[in-house]
Amino acid sequence: MGYWGYFVVGRAERPLAELAALAGAEGMTLRASAPGGWQVWEYAGPDSEAGEVGNMNALAEGTGAPALFGYVMDSACVVVEAAAPQSGGWTTCLARAAMARYLGVGQEGLTLEDYFLEPGDAAGRAVAWAAEAGHTADAEALVDVLAADPDPLAENLFFRLLDRLGVVPL
Repeated sequence: MGYWGYFVVGRAERPLAELAALAGAEGMTLRASAPGGWQVWEYAGPDSEAGEVGNMNALAEGTGAPALFGYVMDSACVVVEAAAPQSGGWTTCLARAAMARYLGVGQEGLTLEDYFLEPGDAAGRAVAWAAEAGHTADAEALVDVLAADPDPLAENLFFRLLDRLGVVPL
């Protein structure tokens, strides 16, 4: 069984785990920090004792900076939710084939694109997100990550995405 849990990414003067937007996520652990106040926190789960991780829109609004959540599912795929005060929110996934299997797409006529932005569209939104964060991101390099298969863990793709966004270098 692989890893299940959240990675919460944001920029703030104080620890993200102390912010009201993440109040329900008790027991978060700092995983990484980077220049400019960027932080990556881990919130392992799921279990019946775990609370809600919070809302990335509220986190972005509360910090005045872009925020990003990555929900890793069994180390096979990742739901990526992002928000920024000016450019808004968007959702995509990493390891698309595995995500399609988890969601059972195709069984009821739905496609993965009914749930998530496709890699090209997500890359465009990610470039705007990175720009709002004060970074320059290359759309083509983002598409490569957004369309990739896990190597071997989906959380590796998530950290590669953060690197391509210029937020937390590998």
